[in-house]
This record gives sequence, structure tokens and C-alpha cells, in this order.
Amino acid sequence: MLVDFYASWCIPCRNFEPTLQELEQIYRGRASVARIDIDENRKVAMALGIQSIPTIIIFKDGHERKRLLGLQTLSSLVAAIDLVLEAGLDKAGPKKG
Repeated sequence: MLVDFYASWCIPCRNFEPTLQELEQIYRGRASVARIDIDENRKVAMALGIQSIPTIIIFKDGHERKRLLGLQTLSSLVAAIDLVLEAGLDKAGPKKG
């Protein structure tokens, strides 16, 4: 799951929305994309140590695996998500048969 921490007053955060929508399409069925407004969810933001926005956190199996600060390109997010998704694969490659 990729979570975007943002605020409604943050212009760069609003400009980031199309990229997130594209990620939802790319990873449909493999990963989820969510947005959390830090003003409406202060306790969550504080618990996760969100100090600037936008902040992107990629979770896998309920644990934070990657944190990205500031605006990101689609390609950097795809690379980060792919890295996290592939991290659980056997180093010898997928099992056959």
C-alpha cells in the first residue's frame, strides 16, 4: 500500500493527484493507493513522524518499507513500489511447478 500524506491547502500536494491516479491504474489488483489529510488525521501523522508534505510511505505486510519526501515522479514511485513488491520474492526466483 502506498499512502500519500497531504493537506488540502498544499498546492504541490494537489498537483500530485494525477500521478497518484495513474499509480492506482498501474497497480490495480497488486497494490493500493491511499491519501491521508494530515489536518484531519493529526494523530496518525504524528504517530508516523510526518514532518513535511507531501510524504509518501509504502507499506508491505503492515510495516513501513519505504518513505519518500517531497514531490516524486511517476517513474521514481514505480521503481520504489516495484522494489518493495519484489522484496518478498525468493532470491532464486519464482518457484516453478
